[in-house]
Amino acid sequence: MTAATHSTLFPQVPDSADAVLEGLDPEQREVATALNGPVCVLAGAGTGKTRAITHRIAYGVRAGILQPSSVLAVTFTNRAAGEMRGRLRQLGAAGVQARTFHSAALRQLQYFWPKAIGGSMPRLVDRKIQLVADAAAACRIRLDRGELRDVTAEIEWSKVTQTVPADYAPAAAKAGREAPRDPAEIAQLYAAYEDIKRARSVIDFEDVLLLTVAVLQDRHDIAEQVRAQYQHFVVDEYQDVSPLQQRLLELWLGERDSLCVVGDASQTIYSFTGATPDHLLDFRTRHPGATVVKLVRDYRSTPQVVHLANGLLAQARGRAADHRLELVSQRAPGPEPLYTEYTDEPAEAEGAARRIRELIDSGVPAAEIAVLFRTNAQSETYEQALADAGVPYQLRGAERFFDRPEVRKAGVALRGAARFGGNDSLLDDAVDLPSQVRAVLSGRAGRPSHRPAPAPCENAGSPWPPW
Repeated sequence: MTAATHSTLFPQVPDSADAVLEGLDPEQREVATALNGPVCVLAGAGTGKTRAITHRIAYGVRAGILQPSSVLAVTFTNRAAGEMRGRLRQLGAAGVQARTFHSAALRQLQYFWPKAIGGSMPRLVDRKIQLVADAAAACRIRLDRGELRDVTAEIEWSKVTQTVPADYAPAAAKAGREAPRDPAEIAQLYAAYEDIKRARSVIDFEDVLLLTVAVLQDRHDIAEQVRAQYQHFVVDEYQDVSPLQQRLLELWLGERDSLCVVGDASQTIYSFTGATPDHLLDFRTRHPGATVVKLVRDYRSTPQVVHLANGLLAQARGRAADHRLELVSQRAPGPEPLYTEYTDEPAEAEGAARRIRELIDSGVPAAEIAVLFRTNAQSETYEQALADAGVPYQLRGAERFFDRPEVRKAGVALRGAARFGGNDSLLDDAVDLPSQVRAVLSGRAGRPSHRPAPAPCENAGSPWPPW
């Protein structure tokens, strides 16, 4: 291995605090050196925000202004937190904690549970959909798979907005949410879900935040212990903070103002879960003396792409749009981007698959073509469209839809129903095919229709947490 190769793979740690600032543009350097008081960084896509905030932390550590163990950097995914820790190590700031809200809260809850509550901490469940299904059965409410997913999302929204079951209906109406079922039914399911969790001594991810907030609110000695440990906070993707996460952040901070937030109101993507850019937009109101830095130099995209993005954002309406950032590309010019509007997502996926097929047929290597989508749940539509178009593909960052255990299990059940045991109607009665498929997947095919109904839900609406 040559010296140049070794340097590329293992970059040298800067030999001084000033060296940490080398290579930053003027605005990034302003962020890195703004170490006192509240700081708000408004950063557009591709402007180097992670670079700016990691160099800010590293500069503070290397200059002796920040103690590594006193800094908590919070972001929204474990992957982003891991990347941040890696960058900080490369900059000579090892020891800084970089975690998600849930990860940081879970560690604190596990540590303080014996002191604050006593006994064993409830088991954490990673998926709540089965518990919601059990709650529906207890309440004699039939939900198909889509409704299970939607009701689960409503329960998550309720919890991050600190809405109890009895208040769900008015809170959802006030927020303008389109409830997937009658709001009274969702409130009933939500209450039964909480009862089932308590009976089984389990908690979900939202409970981790709720319980940590409750401990810090009720036990001032524990809150002071946490605040003595963490004295400086950095929050990435601040536009996606939920009311519950904001409350936890406030409890971590106490009366201090050593906080740096980074975000872009136009990039809010978790509003359906209760996140709101208002915390970012109101930051200067809550902190009148805050330092505000705008990062608008886009290093990711060509001028043509940035111009198109600026134009699309200019057409948006609302409070976030009023505070949009006008980005300026720092890259060489490229081809003009093409965009097409479709009536719905399946049509969009089919159009993308056709275009990819045309590119491959014209000689473009498949490895040079990528399809980007926001959430893993969207992969099914695009996988099907690509398969129908005969386009080979690799899925990155998610499991192939047809390789998922529940989908493989469903396939086995449907094939078995088609081959054996009095289910010819699956093939013969095309008009009723959806209901027949639902019957097989729910395990009802071939069973007597007069089976006894599940017991009604009991104790719905009892208080949580139990302490």
